[in-house]
Amino acid sequence: MTFGRHLSILILGIVLLGNPARNQPVVFPHPLSPRIANYNIAVRYEPLQHTLDGHETLTWRNTSMDAIHNLEFHLYLNGFRNNKSTFMRESGGWARGFQIDKDGWGYTNISSIRISSGENLTHAYQFIQPDDTNSDDKTVINLSLPRPISPGDSMTLMIDFKARLPEPPFARSGAKEEYALVGQWFPKIGVYQNGGWNCHQYHANSEFFADYGVYNVWMTVPSKNIVGATGLEVWANKNDDGTTTHWYHAEDVHDFAWTTSPEFVEFTGSIDNVAIRVLMQPDHRNQGIRHIEAAKTAIDYFHRWYGEFPFPNLTVVDPRRGALGSGGMEYPTFITAGTFYGLPRTMRIPEDVIIHEFGHNYWYFLLGSNEFEESWMDEGINTYTEIQIMHDAYGPEGDGINCGGFKLNLLPYNRMGYINSASLDPTVKKAWEYYSGNSYGINSYSKPGLFLTTLQNYLGTETMRKIMRTYVDRWKFRHPTSRDFTTLASEVAGQNLDWFFDQALYTNAVLDYSVDKVKTVELAHSEGFDFARSPDKEIDSILRTHAEDKDSLKVYRSEVNIRRLGDFKFPVELEVAFENGEKIREHWDGTDLWKKYVYQKPSKLVYATVDPDRKIPLDVNLTNNSKTVDDQTKGIDKFSFRFLFWVQVLFDQPGILNASTFITNLF
Repeated sequence: MTFGRHLSILILGIVLLGNPARNQPVVFPHPLSPRIANYNIAVRYEPLQHTLDGHETLTWRNTSMDAIHNLEFHLYLNGFRNNKSTFMRESGGWARGFQIDKDGWGYTNISSIRISSGENLTHAYQFIQPDDTNSDDKTVINLSLPRPISPGDSMTLMIDFKARLPEPPFARSGAKEEYALVGQWFPKIGVYQNGGWNCHQYHANSEFFADYGVYNVWMTVPSKNIVGATGLEVWANKNDDGTTTHWYHAEDVHDFAWTTSPEFVEFTGSIDNVAIRVLMQPDHRNQGIRHIEAAKTAIDYFHRWYGEFPFPNLTVVDPRRGALGSGGMEYPTFITAGTFYGLPRTMRIPEDVIIHEFGHNYWYFLLGSNEFEESWMDEGINTYTEIQIMHDAYGPEGDGINCGGFKLNLLPYNRMGYINSASLDPTVKKAWEYYSGNSYGINSYSKPGLFLTTLQNYLGTETMRKIMRTYVDRWKFRHPTSRDFTTLASEVAGQNLDWFFDQALYTNAVLDYSVDKVKTVELAHSEGFDFARSPDKEIDSILRTHAEDKDSLKVYRSEVNIRRLGDFKFPVELEVAFENGEKIREHWDGTDLWKKYVYQKPSKLVYATVDPDRKIPLDVNLTNNSKTVDDQTKGIDKFSFRFLFWVQVLFDQPGILNASTFITNLF
């Protein structure tokens, strides 16, 4: 009898008989989700080989109106089984700053598939490639069924499998010596929707999509090892062979990940009835409380701004040295962070990563967005909320880094990344169809973070937060699309926002407004000009206002030309400043290619600035936003804008861009 068959009997015995002496009964409250894909998985981990020997019992429910004749499954770890997979061909063997070779291959092999009634379907599956023609890719299988699953009916499958984790951790999952981060490790069923299976191959630029369900997972590891996982531990049972089996239970989740290591140092805390558990590496133990505090900050802000987190716990994992390929990753109630030995508190990399990864528990986990096809709905919305929280919690100056006089805020950081590839692609696109990996990153992370911040500045902070709270409340435990989000945003804002989202999501239009020309001319010196005979009402008003010194009065005609240099149309403000201290604010709808403003005043024009309050971070070029009449550097923040220009040039260099991506966007 195989190990998998032993485990299936163990599962059956535990579920049917329970163990009242050592565990509380599993409670199934009123479901929060449809609970379409429900898993019982027992797995044994061999740390020397980094292998997983598992048995999976899947009960899948057909909630569609179709009779289902086949099932499709992801085998994500097969993306690392050789250099011919679609993942490896697209990535060139590099992911998240790390490289993998043949000594570190990972894989998933299925040895048996049976229906609960006993029918053997092991030879009824085949590898398919729904996204490309790469016959060497083995990350998706199609399983033909002996009879269809009728609407409303369920089918239970028992699957034996063996898997190996890549080494070192690579693309979010893997093992390094005593440490393992076990993600995307079991045969996982796709999502049936719109009359077909949404079950894409594993691509270099993609993450995941799955249905909600209930998970019971039994993980057997060496007894010296500590385990952390999605959900809550029910019990841990010591075995006679020096191993311990840990049973974790999770409800209404669409994935399950876990970690194990004998080296973890545990820290705990809580906030708002959410228990926090941090598993730190021993050389980072002095940052344990710091990680707890960052997790508290994340939970607190998301609760107050975006809605209650409906789960009782969060586990935060600190990857070991040489395993940062598993850092900065999100799973339901379970995230990985990333830090360095001796990192000062003023370099807020752990805080940023923890806030970002916890945010995924809303925009990816609670909302069930499809990261294969609309990655911005998770990564981009999450970047926006990360920017807002980091600014409020650690800003306004240097909310990312404030160390030794050097300050870095996340908003301009994301802007710097965006301008590198601003016009290569529209935002909404399948993850593997972008022009490049950089374009995928820009359109999934930075650009949405910028255009949602721009929208917030346009609508007002409270309106934007109301949009986000309503979005969480209405669409949690479902699979919203981009149109669902934009329709809701218009509803809550009380105005049709299609004009904005159609440009931001479905075109590659860039936003760039500039002050093109400024000039001021003294009218008294103009040929043939006579104040007394001027029919101009504005000048007449000036003369009456300054009647007592009319003879010495000087009147200036000032002109400001502003232009729309990009295709993205957006309302803008213009600030015009005069020598006597007067400032005028103009509001332009921004739809025409240009607009001229003319002023006749007893004071010279000094400068004009588009977007003086910097409400439009989506603007790709800040250096043309201000212009002075005097060619000297008297314009508002002119030196700052020129400095930023050279910073932008610096970030155009590949080495700088890759390093920055590794530190922040990677996480």
